[in-house]
Amino acid sequence: MPEHVPEQWSGAVDMDAAAPPFDRNPSAWSQRWPIAALAGVATLISSYMALFQWGLVPSAWDPVFGDGTETVLRSEESHRMYRFLFVPDAAFGAWGYLSEAVLGLVGSTRRWQLRPWLVLLFGLDVIPLGVVSAVLVVVQGVSIGSWCFLCLVTAAISLLLIVFAYDEVWASVKYLLRVWRHHRDWRLLLRTFCGIPSEEAHRLATVRE
Repeated sequence: MPEHVPEQWSGAVDMDAAAPPFDRNPSAWSQRWPIAALAGVATLISSYMALFQWGLVPSAWDPVFGDGTETVLRSEESHRMYRFLFVPDAAFGAWGYLSEAVLGLVGSTRRWQLRPWLVLLFGLDVIPLGVVSAVLVVVQGVSIGSWCFLCLVTAAISLLLIVFAYDEVWASVKYLLRVWRHHRDWRLLLRTFCGIPSEEAHRLATVRE
């Protein structure tokens, strides 16, 4: 197992057990593979747009809005983001989606309990950044007066990733809250957050409240 599980637990830990408050395991591969696949598609799309912004490809494909994608990627707003980020905004997006794909694949199917820090890091990558990405695409379209088909596709993927990811994040948060409510021990809470096993926390993993 990628996470460290004490020997005395190894025969008793169901790696696919449901994670309260859900009746399913939100860390299951059946849920995480689609996240990685969607993030991978978004990485490729964003990389393609970044190559256009760098001038490495001559045009940006847009089957719906004509030259809308090129207009948005060449806009003053995109240049302003470049001056702020020191890389094209599409390249920054590609890096973000790639990190989501990697974080979605790391860890076992019990990581909501055994690696809460990893799940919360994954959530911080997917949820706030996904919302910001989708909002920026809409704001850009309204302010520029042109719409970018590829940008809209990546924004839609961002929203789908939030839908797929939120329950695993919430399961980890609820687990940490149970540990805190039952023990009121900051050291135990920190150890649990960092993935250091303890009997006290383990007993609360599947408790429903």
